[in-house]
Amino acid sequence: MSVKIAVTGCGAWGRNLVRNFYNLESLYSICDMDSETLCKISEEYEGVKCICDFNQLLQTDEVDGVVIATPSHTHYPLTKKALEAGKHVYVEKPIATNSEEAKELMELAEEKGLALMVGHLLLYHPVVNRIKSLVKDDVLGKISYAQSDRLNVNFFRNDRSVLWDLAPHDLSMISYILNKSPLHVENASGCSVNNDGIVDITHVDIEFEDDIQAHISNSWIHPLKKVALIIRGTKATAVFDDSFQEKTFELYDNTTTEKRLIECPDYIEIEPLKLECQHFLSCIKNKTKPRSDGLNGYETVKILEEAEKMMLGNQYGKISNIKLASSRQKQRN
Repeated sequence: MSVKIAVTGCGAWGRNLVRNFYNLESLYSICDMDSETLCKISEEYEGVKCICDFNQLLQTDEVDGVVIATPSHTHYPLTKKALEAGKHVYVEKPIATNSEEAKELMELAEEKGLALMVGHLLLYHPVVNRIKSLVKDDVLGKISYAQSDRLNVNFFRNDRSVLWDLAPHDLSMISYILNKSPLHVENASGCSVNNDGIVDITHVDIEFEDDIQAHISNSWIHPLKKVALIIRGTKATAVFDDSFQEKTFELYDNTTTEKRLIECPDYIEIEPLKLECQHFLSCIKNKTKPRSDGLNGYETVKILEEAEKMMLGNQYGKISNIKLASSRQKQRN
């Protein structure tokens, strides 16, 4: 069976999805409100249909699955429409901007027997899966701590906050590697550098099942890119530094002070996004549940929502005066 996909939202990231599904010979159509964007992309990809109206796309019988790569505040309404129309859905992170909506989408997909996949890209990264296998095989020992730092410069600041833009990657990745659910937020702080109500820096501490502690740091104002993951166990610590093109993945011995670097484990070099797109197609063909399914999306949003409430205190909902809210939170603690 040949699966036909429609990609909605052809911005910078959406074009990467267009490229991958086209190369996988599954791209049927593209949809975007900007007709000029559609014309440019159609010139690159021969035979792909262009549709400006999302509702028209949903009425197209040939389309099996819809990929949604639009701004995050549109994810819930577009995903709901697509599921109600009987389409399988791959929606970029976050699945929704509040846990109530995320849960509704998860339940709707279950009810209709459709694949609902969230674009938690790192769950498909070869290194992340290598670390997961090391954890499963007890190479690291009993896991006690995880840390993920995702710091960079973002001049556009075109999301609700850095928390909603970057933390879904870190949270879903840690949960996946550990095969544990996040239980609750222990501490959360953030600040708006321009004092304009948009949070640029966040630090979140989360407790996972089995008393595992995790720390997530995100920044939109860091001049030097840093993307690093640490998973610490009683035997060894795995370190994955994805800050530069040359990826570094190393294991360190936690039981000795000498020659702590154990090895640099091998892994297969494949574009994570290609693997993610292949997985979505496979789930549709084989009627299986995606690795980054609705539950994974819901648990991620629930924790982010809790962290944001803790960060903003009484300002939650207004998303304003972050520094004051953070100060009040510290006083209460």
